[in-house]
Amino acid sequence: MTAKKNVLVLCTGNSCRSQLLHGYLIQLLGEKATVYSAGIETHGVNPKAVQVMREDGIDIGHHTSNHVDEYAAVPFDYVITVCDNAREACPVFPTTAAVLHHNFPDPAKATGTAEEVLAQFRAVRDQVQAYAQDFTRQYFG
Repeated sequence: MTAKKNVLVLCTGNSCRSQLLHGYLIQLLGEKATVYSAGIETHGVNPKAVQVMREDGIDIGHHTSNHVDEYAAVPFDYVITVCDNAREACPVFPTTAAVLHHNFPDPAKATGTAEEVLAQFRAVRDQVQAYAQDFTRQYFG
């Protein structure tokens, strides 16, 4: 049996996009990996992110918003940045991790009615889910 892999999802505030991907990767990878998420800042977990994940049967309500420095000692196999800001400001990890990047729109910046904002969160959630499935197939076969 191969050792569990460590996966870090990194975003600006560890509030929305990284939390969505964190939730899907835990579901998809199960015992194959330990999944972490962090930000280069901490903004708290966005309640709308929790809501749209719950709609898809995944509870991220217990997640916390963590700063990337908290995981400096973790030997990551994969570091996935989910926004351009995090990629540009990402600290250099003393690791041989594969660093992957996908820039998702920030649903926290959505404007409009409550329903329009929620629709943006759902759209980003669906993009993140598709990415999580592709990542899992590609790297965990």
